[in-house]
Amino acid sequence: MEGGRPSIYPTLLYADAKAAIRQLTEAFGFSEASVYEGEDGLVLHAELVQGNGAVMLGSRGRGGRFDEAMKGAGPAGVYIVVDDVDAHHQQAVDHGAEILMAPTDQEYGSRDYMARDIEGNIWSFGTYAPEISAP
Repeated sequence: MEGGRPSIYPTLLYADAKAAIRQLTEAFGFSEASVYEGEDGLVLHAELVQGNGAVMLGSRGRGGRFDEAMKGAGPAGVYIVVDDVDAHHQQAVDHGAEILMAPTDQEYGSRDYMARDIEGNIWSFGTYAPEISAP
């Protein structure tokens, strides 16, 4: 990470971006960094933060080149590093998230769980955080 900014941002579009923001913040512990809405109430752009990473999202059907390019795109999978997998999992359960895999110790040393968001994207949360070397 250079200058305190991630260099990769997963970017997702939702039919109901406001509901997705609510689920990602309440169930999965993200924090809103910014949310920009159009006059029609659609989310034009939002940034949610988790640890030292972030995800960008917006509303489907708002027009523009990215919306057109993403037309018909299927669900995505995103992995998020968390310190306490069991507490994070419990928060997701408490807020009604669909859990696909309960917290599980992996052979490679990670502990993680998997959930599906309200529009089918797969979110994995775990302790695996490989060190990335600069090229």
